[in-house]
Amino acid sequence: MNPLTSSLPWLALPLIGLARSRSRALAEEPAEPPANAPRVSVVIPARNEARNIDRCVRSMLTSTWPALEVLVVNDHSTDDTAAVARSAGIGDARLRVMENPDLPAGWMGKQWACWNGARAATGEIILFLDADTWSAPDLVTRTVSAMRSRAVTLLSVAGWQELGTIWEKLVQPQIFSILFVRYGGTETMNRATRASDVIANGQCLMVERAAYEAVGGHERVRNCVAEDLMLAQEFFRAGRRPMVVVGLEQLRTRMYQSLDELIKGWGKNVYAGGRESAPGGRIGRALYPLMLLSVPLGALVPPVIAMLSIFSLVPSDWALWSWITSSLLLAWWMLIYRFLRESAWLAFLYPLGALLLLWITVRAIAHGKQVAWKDREYTAA
Repeated sequence: MNPLTSSLPWLALPLIGLARSRSRALAEEPAEPPANAPRVSVVIPARNEARNIDRCVRSMLTSTWPALEVLVVNDHSTDDTAAVARSAGIGDARLRVMENPDLPAGWMGKQWACWNGARAATGEIILFLDADTWSAPDLVTRTVSAMRSRAVTLLSVAGWQELGTIWEKLVQPQIFSILFVRYGGTETMNRATRASDVIANGQCLMVERAAYEAVGGHERVRNCVAEDLMLAQEFFRAGRRPMVVVGLEQLRTRMYQSLDELIKGWGKNVYAGGRESAPGGRIGRALYPLMLLSVPLGALVPPVIAMLSIFSLVPSDWALWSWITSSLLLAWWMLIYRFLRESAWLAFLYPLGALLLLWITVRAIAHGKQVAWKDREYTAA
């Protein structure tokens, strides 16, 4: 065993990701609305989002887009979501808070709220926005400009991901790095030639109404966990190429704020949602659990063996390999945390992050297509 060459597979995936990392920024687009700006409807599905909805609504109402309406779809919240949303936009006629009809069988909650919001919307362009987002005044303007300049009918924005607690700082980078290696930067995503390589960000997803209705909208993906990704794939199959653009200055999101939310949130996504886009058709979906488990296990094996080597419990060549590989992984995680504007010292905790990811993954695979979120249980497609 050659310790150096045996470490190369652990270096290969990060290098592949870096080689495909080129992205275009939303900041490249004009910040001024065009003459005769089309009406844009912002649809915000919200279930038990009292913690987030004030910031989301207030920020959207600062938009510089002249023809705007904001629809908050209150999806049977048991907290003060609707009241907080109304208070955030009090006196602003652009805001409407509507109650979502009862959830029918075969639908997931977010899709049902988006679908009803879209049907109530009056704009020729619809922006689906998650309630846990903050948007800059130029978000809508630049996103419409990007859609028009790229001649696409579905465009999503990948914004800045806020990390608050230590648990977020350990788990979220693990997920983001997987997505980065899998899909690359926006320009790699936008050149995809297979539907399985197409992705979108449902936190901020803009569509032209006519195209949205033509492909079936959220009704088409009503029982898919990763509804944003699957909607983009439906556009792709219909010959309407979707695109992604980076908007770190225009959009901020804080997805999950506790370890429990991280476990439950990614627990519904990493397997039941991820398998929907596994390459290789049926064979790829069958092998997906093994591929999923290989990520945290691959990150854990080198440091575990390195620790064992301290007590002379492994052969010397294995010990050398483990320290070389662990050092390479540490350098990779330092690079990630630097990009995320977090302390580089967090990189030393990457094995703990991988261990948490392993638990989330094992738990998700065990639940299979049965997912739960916000006091609702679903069977995924």
